[in-house]
Amino acid sequence: MRVIVIGAGLGGLTLAHGLRRAGIEVVVYERDGALGRPQGVSLHLDDRGGSALRACLPPAQVAMVEATTGGPREQTLTLSEVDGALAVVGTRPADGMAGRALPGRQVHRPLLRAILLTGLADVVRFGAEFTRFERRADGTVGVWFADGSRDTADVLVGADGIGSAVRRRYLPQVRVADTGRRMLMGATPLRAVVGTGLPGLIGDSPAAARVRGTTMALGVLRFGEPPEAARQRWLPALRQAAVAEVEDYLMWAVPVTQDPPGPAAVWRRAKELTKELPPVLRSVVDQAWPEVTVALRIGMIPPPPAWPAGPVTVIGDAIHLAPGFGGNLAMRDAHHLCEALVEAHRGQRDLLDAVGSYEDTMRRNSFATPVATKAGR
Repeated sequence: MRVIVIGAGLGGLTLAHGLRRAGIEVVVYERDGALGRPQGVSLHLDDRGGSALRACLPPAQVAMVEATTGGPREQTLTLSEVDGALAVVGTRPADGMAGRALPGRQVHRPLLRAILLTGLADVVRFGAEFTRFERRADGTVGVWFADGSRDTADVLVGADGIGSAVRRRYLPQVRVADTGRRMLMGATPLRAVVGTGLPGLIGDSPAAARVRGTTMALGVLRFGEPPEAARQRWLPALRQAAVAEVEDYLMWAVPVTQDPPGPAAVWRRAKELTKELPPVLRSVVDQAWPEVTVALRIGMIPPPPAWPAGPVTVIGDAIHLAPGFGGNLAMRDAHHLCEALVEAHRGQRDLLDAVGSYEDTMRRNSFATPVATKAGR
């Protein structure tokens, strides 16, 4: 069996590792460069994503991920001003109910992707933009790229995100709807705000500060093990640049009513939105890394009717959306699809039955939740 994956994000790379470890030939095509595009710096990794990583990745990569997660996140805090000072005024359990998060740990998203890329240098092709596919009479799928090159596989997987070119070709009836909601997201070195008392106030828990008519999401990432030390201990093959300047930080997000005029203006707009907040919150944005501040749009995909299974399928944000949790669902999809394809590879079930089984499971578990996507994508 040979599998082509379009998209080198968290789901596509998790799938590639799992297939490769099972002896299935796989190649990943990614239109962007090795560093990818800005998508925010943090991910709340819960057991859906963690289980998929443990099942699909080599042990060294799993150890590196686990060594560099933050502390346990078992509740969400609500902050507000009390007698002129920021204080915790409420808590909600991380139980997955009513749209709440599941228990988990914060991870540095760029580092996680770098870990996933490690060991796949001969598998991933960067700068390759998918344009179309064609189902052939022999059951295989022909795939074409913008530079005129082509490839062939038994299965084509669209793991190319909310703007999925595979989905547009395969399921043109499935459309992304813009909810009209927007947010700005960024990160601030922890050393720059440790004197404010905010990191100690919220600990490892995610928090929502509701102050003076503005809501600001916050979350501290203190690496369980310094990334450079973890690399030397667990995954020396990881490129050194992925950990060279990584440090503990505080991620933040604020809502906005419209897109900023361009990438260079995102941080400035965030500062404008928070200029009336208490100094402790204002300093978070003022001291942020401008280059990692991004604008996000909130989209959704209405649940589509089931479609007939074929040698083309989709995973993650390419087909279902989840704000804050999309990475977990993409990795879970990758795990389920990998298991199904391995059964087909071993002759335990028909290939299309395997794909259909994965899609049934994915439809039951994952449809109809909005997601944050980079503005302009």
